[in-house]
Amino acid sequence: MKFGIRRPSIKRSIAARTSVKRLVKQGLGLKAPRGMGWVTDPKRAAYNRVYDRTTVSFWSLLKRLFGGR
Repeated sequence: MKFGIRRPSIKRSIAARTSVKRLVKQGLGLKAPRGMGWVTDPKRAAYNRVYDRTTVSFWSLLKRLFGGR
């Protein structure tokens, strides 16, 4: 498990936004409602919750430092 600042990867962030799988899910409306991760995959949901609380985004630190939105 990682603690601290997450290192940004421009390549991965672009890939995640432009993947075929994402386009199909968004286009057909096949997304599960928020909070359904505990039902669909509890192990991954637990990991993601801990990861989100123990790490901080590099971009959020920049926003906080320079007073962005």
